Amino acid sequence: MNVDKTMTEAWQRQAPWLWLLLPLSWLYGLLTLLRRQAYKLGIFSSFRAPIPIMVIGNITVGGSGKTPLIIALVEHLQRQQIKVGVISRGYGGDSSLMPALVEASSLPSEVGDEPCLIVGTTRVAMSVCPNRQQAIETLLAAHPELQLIIADDGLQHYALERNIEWIVVDSSRGFGNGQLLPTGFLREPMSRLQDACVVHHKRPDETETLAASSLLTMSLSPNKLERLWQCEDTAHSAAPDAKDNIKSSSQVHAVSGIGYPRRFFETLKTLGFKVVEHPYPDHYNFSLTELLQYQEYPIIVTSKDAVKIRALLMQEQNLSAEYQEIIDRLWVLPVSAVLSDSCYQALQRQLQALNIYAKDSR
Repeated sequence: MNVDKTMTEAWQRQAPWLWLLLPLSWLYGLLTLLRRQAYKLGIFSSFRAPIPIMVIGNITVGGSGKTPLIIALVEHLQRQQIKVGVISRGYGGDSSLMPALVEASSLPSEVGDEPCLIVGTTRVAMSVCPNRQQAIETLLAAHPELQLIIADDGLQHYALERNIEWIVVDSSRGFGNGQLLPTGFLREPMSRLQDACVVHHKRPDETETLAASSLLTMSLSPNKLERLWQCEDTAHSAAPDAKDNIKSSSQVHAVSGIGYPRRFFETLKTLGFKVVEHPYPDHYNFSLTELLQYQEYPIIVTSKDAVKIRALLMQEQNLSAEYQEIIDRLWVLPVSAVLSDSCYQALQRQLQALNIYAKDSR
């Protein structure tokens, strides 16, 4: 069994054997503390960008809703006519090709799946590189007009100085047994939350009850199901007699390679689907052959997985009849982050402190 999958399942059910790893967690915690202090004291050098940096991250391993949050913030800033860019380490991409700018035509195998999703949704200026300094320099060389850069998942990357930190906390997962890796799934101790703005990722019904509070909250709202390969795409199209939608009571294959697939499965169930669950490790590289095993029912995937599957389909010139049939059954469930007013108010205060204003708001 895949080690990542084994550990994820153990963390989710808080398996008793994890406590045998506690000495490793103590060592991990000590090394994490020493590393952070070394940056604070200037023993390790850090890079200060010429424009403000906003880091979006989490203290847990696995999905917390960070990518939808980044997309929502980018779209909000674009509406405010604030020139924003994004950087990422480009996990899952080809580091030998980095630093690289992310274009609408970029492939997940080159720049990573999440950067492809972010740029495909927002068309934001974006670059990727494990070395965040190089990513920033590449981005600013191409887009010197930028006023703000959002760093995707760089919370523990202390080699990069930052002006704003937002930490996403997923209430569905919580903090498990509260232990650091590998006993638990915390990258840093919970005391780290005191140093940044905390965005509480709640279920939609929880967010409504907290709407009047000062807490920064977000929830994920499912959008309308879409065909993974729309009819207007040029390389392939769904069969002419394919259904335009899936009945909510239908049985479906839910295929997910995200950090916390349980949320995806539960969302489909709340929409009325009878779900056959197929969890894969985060950032999993699917093959078309693997999808052939999911017969008879529609196949629903996440937006992040969809960018990789679309790339595979684009590379195929002559698909067999069985692959054409798979295309007809592939669907995507997009989600959007819904932020509380307090999120936007906090962001506005932080940006104004950095002398970044929406157009005509001075």
